Amino acid sequence: MVLEKEEDALEPVTPTGQYFNSSALNVSVLGVLETEVPIDDSKTIPFLMDVFLPINPRFSSIMVIDENGEKRWKKVEVKLKDHVYVPIFPAEMSSQFYDNNAAGTVIFKIHHSIGDGHSLRGALLSCLQRADNPSLLLTLPSVQPRVDTSGDHGTIFKTVPKIFSSLFYSVSDFLGSLMKSSLVEDDMSPIRSGDIGIEFRPIAPASMTFSLGQIEQIKATLGVSLTITVVSYMDNLRVTVGAEKGFIDVQKLKSCIEEAFQMILKSAAGEIQQMK
Repeated sequence: MVLEKEEDALEPVTPTGQYFNSSALNVSVLGVLETEVPIDDSKTIPFLMDVFLPINPRFSSIMVIDENGEKRWKKVEVKLKDHVYVPIFPAEMSSQFYDNNAAGTVIFKIHHSIGDGHSLRGALLSCLQRADNPSLLLTLPSVQPRVDTSGDHGTIFKTVPKIFSSLFYSVSDFLGSLMKSSLVEDDMSPIRSGDIGIEFRPIAPASMTFSLGQIEQIKATLGVSLTITVVSYMDNLRVTVGAEKGFIDVQKLKSCIEEAFQMILKSAAGEIQQMK
């Protein structure tokens, strides 16, 4: 898209913003809000239009290229219905699958070129109001240190060993990390070549999709705690892995992961048959 009138642009896109939105990299920030009461979907569009979009002009702007070939922000009319999705989960899917007690959950997906996580979190929180008094600023609960008022001074014999134990493990972890980063190298493995400068080489991505229903079946059968923080809107979990290009066969890696998942699912199905 080419910008015809330079005065329509808000401002030039920063180098960081251009880096996060390029042919080599495309990064978004995910924010999750949980509510104690169910969410009224009918108020979502008016809320975004009247409260969220006016916070920052970038929320209603897109990247365009001016006549000089530079990227700039251009304000556009946002069709909110194209950006709001209300997933409908199967009735047989347990609400405990997500391991939380929230009555409603909102997931925001905002491109990283618009802002970093801290600024976007501040923008989202600025949209909220206190339930007891909307005129007051929103405050978050703070953790207060527990004060022992029982008068039992014997607790010092419990506190001092904990302090020395924490200090010992902190120093041990620090020295261990320092040795691994400067003196000791990790062993070679089928997924590690050990070549110098590998972090600057290209990677080969591979994506795979798993059914949330099957994941829930595994969770229920094995009796484990599982939290899925990012899900698709088609009742599937999509996972993307990056492999060292030229060293790892991405398709074989993908096949191994999918085969391992099917083995776990088959084992869980066998457990169910034994229970019957």
